[in-house]
Amino acid sequence: QVQLVESGGGLVQAGDSLRLSCVVSGRAISLVAMGWFRQAPGKDREFIAVLSRSGGNSAYADSVKGRFTISRDNAKNTVYLQMNGLKSEDTAVYYCAGRPTYYNDYIPQRSEDFPSWGQGTQVTVSS
Repeated sequence: QVQLVESGGGLVQAGDSLRLSCVVSGRAISLVAMGWFRQAPGKDREFIAVLSRSGGNSAYADSVKGRFTISRDNAKNTVYLQMNGLKSEDTAVYYCAGRPTYYNDYIPQRSEDFPSWGQGTQVTVSS
């Protein structure tokens, strides 16, 4: 069973940066494809980024490409989402998600592909 705990959210101004962290327990993240999703009020959960268990393959939503970066520290069993150039439309609850997999470069991008989820962390961007 994989447990995930996010942190790092907060209230920032447009143009600022934030780094979200997701600490994973129950499984080494070198065996887990890790993703970030977000959900704004009244909207469906949205895919943001995913990183393969090998760290060699990744994908981003068009809305964040070039501004957000997903990374991992296997020694700390932690995944990060570096968010630069934040916009008001980035305001949402951000969730990390994990999918244990045998495949090194597998990058799932649908929420239903991820069996494990964190509790979420709020990011609010004021304009």
